[in-house]
Amino acid sequence: QVHLVESGGGLVTAGGSLRLSCATSGYTGGRLAMGWFRQAPGKEREFVATISGGGFTIDYADSVKGRFTISRDDGKNTAYLEMTSLKPEDTAVYYCAADPYTALLTIKPEYWGQGTQVTVSP
Repeated sequence: QVHLVESGGGLVTAGGSLRLSCATSGYTGGRLAMGWFRQAPGKEREFVATISGGGFTIDYADSVKGRFTISRDDGKNTAYLEMTSLKPEDTAVYYCAADPYTALLTIKPEYWGQGTQVTVSP
């Protein structure tokens, strides 16, 4: 019943920007910790960024720190990922994830979105 739906992916030129959104539906509990992961061709899925349910604790992968910004709507399980200065190596399917516990989000999230493709051309 719980669904996470990503949107905002697309094709951009290196140096460009994209803003991804993740909307949660069907969850009857409180605030969820939410995060973004990505999987590039031929690679394992990797952590990108997470934000706690209250929005006060944020973590980024070193590879995106300073370029990507994760945020959320207060009181809503909706997350965003603002991506700037995009590089070809950022090309991947980006997945939204959520879990009641922030500490478990990077281990085994309870909920996953379907993914949205981000392609950055040279």
